[in-house]
Amino acid sequence: MRRIFVTGISTEVGKTMASAVLVEAMQADYWKPVQAGDLDHTDSDKVRELISNSRSVIHPSAYALNTPMSPHAAAEIDGVQIELKHIVPPDTENHLIIEGAGGLLVPLNDTDTILDLIKPTYKVVVVSRHYLGSINHTLLTLDKLIDKGIRPYLLYSGDPNPSTETILERRTRVPVLGRMDEQAVFTSSTVKRLAAVLRPSLQGHGLL
Repeated sequence: MRRIFVTGISTEVGKTMASAVLVEAMQADYWKPVQAGDLDHTDSDKVRELISNSRSVIHPSAYALNTPMSPHAAAEIDGVQIELKHIVPPDTENHLIIEGAGGLLVPLNDTDTILDLIKPTYKVVVVSRHYLGSINHTLLTLDKLIDKGIRPYLLYSGDPNPSTETILERRTRVPVLGRMDEQAVFTSSTVKRLAAVLRPSLQGHGLL
């Protein structure tokens, strides 16, 4: 069974929507190891509302922090210390989609970052959205993963930018899974449609 870690080049680039689409496409389980803020409507809640299949299980976060900040700072406010030994992947025989928090180098504590949650056996999907500075953010994210020996996949979020996408793909040769088109509102119907579009690419890349 696949373990796919979803990270982004920054915040608000579409990681949760991408996770929901992947969960639906693969009928996979979902796990957000660290949730910081929005505890009344978490990313786990959003994914649960957006998927339609009956197989997926939403697993509880290892840490649920009250403040929408970097996990290390949110944990400090709550008076807790995030420790990797307490972030244990759920035991499941299904595919598992794991959603990070922010980007790869978001700190969990004084020594560990989101990158340290990615195990060597995981596949990694990088969600990239086009904005001023996104080329730099995308290349830095991809380079960091490649330096660690991980060959990531790109998933675009939002409207296309051929110039940006061409330079990213030429420089990195990273496989592209596809695109989540710009949406005014994400609904379960939207996620189901995007999942159907993405599924052949997942199969073609050996992820499903």
